[in-house]
Amino acid sequence: MSNVTMYSTGSCPFCVRADQYLQRKGVSGIRKIMVDQDRSALAEMHAITARRSVPQIFIGDRHVGGYDDLVRLDREGQLDALLAAQTCGGA
Repeated sequence: MSNVTMYSTGSCPFCVRADQYLQRKGVSGIRKIMVDQDRSALAEMHAITARRSVPQIFIGDRHVGGYDDLVRLDREGQLDALLAAQTCGGA
């Protein structure tokens, strides 16, 4: 459905929740970058986000943040439009 990338680890419960949340929103094929398996990916994530915690979620080029940020965006009514814009090739 959309262009979603998630920096993640294999043992992060919030990563699992974020993945499930996005799947319920109709997102399939989330690109997962496993920072616990690739230390350079962890450095990349930190350089891009200035954060060290996972998940770090991107929808298109927009850094959404972590799981709580994702849910907040949905509660504010912005997540569906952001996901739809990616589906249509926008933003």
